Amino acid sequence: MLHGSGGRASSELIGSIFAKEFDNDVLNAMEDAAVVDGCKRIAMTTDSFVVTPLEFKGGDLGRLSVCGTVNDLLMRGAEPKYMTCGFILEVGADVELLKRLVHSMAACAAEAGVILVAGDTKVIEGTGGIYVNTTGVGFVDEGIDIAAANSKPDDLILVSGTMGDHHAAILSERMSIKNDIESDNAPLVEMVSKLKKIRTKDGECAVHTLRDVTRGGLGTVLSELAASSGCDFLIEEDKIPVSSAVRDFAGLLGLDPLYMGNEGKLVATVTRAEAPEALAAVRSSRYGENAAIIGEVQKPGNGGLVLRTGLGGLRRLGPLEGEGLPRIC
Repeated sequence: MLHGSGGRASSELIGSIFAKEFDNDVLNAMEDAAVVDGCKRIAMTTDSFVVTPLEFKGGDLGRLSVCGTVNDLLMRGAEPKYMTCGFILEVGADVELLKRLVHSMAACAAEAGVILVAGDTKVIEGTGGIYVNTTGVGFVDEGIDIAAANSKPDDLILVSGTMGDHHAAILSERMSIKNDIESDNAPLVEMVSKLKKIRTKDGECAVHTLRDVTRGGLGTVLSELAASSGCDFLIEEDKIPVSSAVRDFAGLLGLDPLYMGNEGKLVATVTRAEAPEALAAVRSSRYGENAAIIGEVQKPGNGGLVLRTGLGGLRRLGPLEGEGLPRIC
């Protein structure tokens, strides 16, 4: 608890771990608020990150917190610029583990091109838990209007990679199931930057909607996008990428990859004519090599999501109901 007193011990904790990793001119001033350059249009997001275990195959709490924040900004077409983070540390938290998490967070922020400009640390009673809250700010260029309601009939639906990786990785760790599945937690900066540059023949952005596929999985995300746009979405089961390892894992536990979460995948609706260019752009980006076009946006009907199964039947899908699956964060 001494580390949360606001005295010398607090300063030593901040200086030896956080300030060391998040070193930049803005943060080093140690003011009560950061003053930074801005722009006309900004995007903001906030999130809290709670995951068990804190370290897992392919990632950890630190990397996860940056990816989640950065990707939320990207999904509105923003260029991520600044972040804040608040660490809540329970008494008994392993300091060496904390150092690894903060180092991972700093490395991921550098990869994503964001600067951490403010932070907070609190120490509370507990049994060694570590939790992170973040806020992100990004700049939105003029002419960019990417939103959930913007999908239009005849758009094609693109996903950036295999479904369910993060969910399967977390559950594997918790259940001590040995496999090679790794979390896909990743910042999608390069991918979105390329997508925003694709233009229609009229000079408009070809990407209408972006959404990261996190908790609730692809089924929930597409159900929400269909409802927001008022259009019907039709997706093809055989075209949805799922790794063989995740498919086997899901089959073993009776899970549906359509409702398993990711932390480094997006879904986009793109004008039909420019969809091949968009697919090539994603596949040429880091973390997008398994991208695929999985369906289309149709004229408004029932405003729902329909899956064409491998046998040719049609299955209406909705958002995840209740818990449905063991929670992963």
